[in-house]
Amino acid sequence: MARATDANGIQFRMLNKGKGPAVWSPRAQIDKCAYASYMQQLLEETPGLWLLEGTVVDVGVIHGKISELHLLDGGRITCASVVLCSGTFLNGIIHTGTVQQAAGRVGEAAVTGLTDALRRYGVQFLRYKTGTPPRVYRDSVDVSQMEQQDGDTDFFQFHHYDAYARLADHPCWISYTTSDTHCILRENLHIAPLFSGQISSTGPRYCPSVEDKIIRFADKERHQLFLEPESLGSDEYYVNGFSTSMPADVQLAALRTVPGYQQVRFARPGYAIEYDYVPCGQIRHTLQHRRLSNLFLAGQINGTSGYEEAAAQGLIAAINAALYLSDSQSDYFPGREDAYIGVMLDDLVSREHSEPYRMFTSRAEYRLLLRQDNADQRLMPHAIRLGLLQQTVIEEFNRRAILTTNLLDQLLSWRILPSSLEGQPSSGDDLIPVSRFLLRPDSSLQAVLHQKLPAWESIYPIDLIHRIETDLKYAGYIDRQRRAIDLQRKATDLRLPEDLDYMAISTISYEGRERMSRVRPSSIAQASRLGGVTPADIAALLIFLKKRQKEAI
Repeated sequence: MARATDANGIQFRMLNKGKGPAVWSPRAQIDKCAYASYMQQLLEETPGLWLLEGTVVDVGVIHGKISELHLLDGGRITCASVVLCSGTFLNGIIHTGTVQQAAGRVGEAAVTGLTDALRRYGVQFLRYKTGTPPRVYRDSVDVSQMEQQDGDTDFFQFHHYDAYARLADHPCWISYTTSDTHCILRENLHIAPLFSGQISSTGPRYCPSVEDKIIRFADKERHQLFLEPESLGSDEYYVNGFSTSMPADVQLAALRTVPGYQQVRFARPGYAIEYDYVPCGQIRHTLQHRRLSNLFLAGQINGTSGYEEAAAQGLIAAINAALYLSDSQSDYFPGREDAYIGVMLDDLVSREHSEPYRMFTSRAEYRLLLRQDNADQRLMPHAIRLGLLQQTVIEEFNRRAILTTNLLDQLLSWRILPSSLEGQPSSGDDLIPVSRFLLRPDSSLQAVLHQKLPAWESIYPIDLIHRIETDLKYAGYIDRQRRAIDLQRKATDLRLPEDLDYMAISTISYEGRERMSRVRPSSIAQASRLGGVTPADIAALLIFLKKRQKEAI
């Protein structure tokens, strides 16, 4: 996916550059059609992968495992492990004003029958909703009335190693709703599915529909809209920020009050969609279902919202579905201190959610360690162990590890005169270690290398230099977070038996016992993060486990 992004991106921006590197986040606007073609070709050329198309409407189960999939056309597929990533298709219903239709997304049929089939085997479902904005024709908007937003000129890529020729950099444009926009939306709230009672399920709080925004943020005079291209080969544009389920004529009238959209024409209106999902407490960190042991769930079926969240779950579910079939019966999932994926998995397993889940940097306790620039260092050793990487990538990973060690050895031996570097004040002419110099806010490792190692650009990749510089600049904070992780591990890494009878531990509060019985936490660390579980409950649980251990001796 990173390679596909680099090859098919039409705008790249590093978000949050005004803040520290712990929250920098690369964002790409991707050519939707080119991306789909790239991935389709990749799948078709993958050895050992067979692509079959059909609608699953029922399952056969033997001894708590799915043994076969029953298709709508009467076909059957036997299976040893299954990954279900159903998106918004399970009993999906699209809402555009008072018009409703069964669909997984516009133009594609919903999946009916599978939810009821899985319910027979103990899988519980609830409903969520999400939405999408209208698509508009490029020649019907006037971008001269909008603010142009260009991509970054500094080169960065999503895949850490392979370089790709970029498609043409394409701008986006920003405009704002007006008081007339809000007036039209308010006057028609009585026919808005969100407010008429037609939609009863909950949508994502952080990506609300435009009619929801004007109610929840009534003090705001305007709301930002982004006009984004869908594909360089298409004349359809996406109005990001105008997600809505209003009737199509109301959507059009409201959008035409926004500067630049006065003559806008719809390729298709926005809509809301309701769908089935599996609420908290039914999956493990591996995304394995607790009742159907060879079923793995990924994406919106787990109550998440967003492409990135779904893709990350798909990766973890697929890894574990494959490991399930191995002789070792091992599994894999990153922890909260390892990756944002680990934070998301733990949140999905441990915490109740009243709305579709989105992953934010603020959810991570150790985000200075979880930077986008060191993902290869953190996660590639696991990928190598699991056999997920091509040999060329492994060789490059090892080469960079050697480069990093060599450069750090040199840096630790160097001492410099700060005033000898361009842009540095002339006061304080003492030689100081490079590591100390880099603690200065305006310092630069590249400036040091230009002086000490003029040929560095032919030896060290620029992204490697940026990562090493960040590690040195924030060394004190990074060490503090690592010490905090070590302390937490010592206190909370105690594994909990899968069959522990929490309801029998009378010293734990009833709410705590009920919550732990339902979620079945795998460790004290996970148990301590459960809603409704108090520090006193954790203390009582530790005493119980210690007592049981003594009795077993």
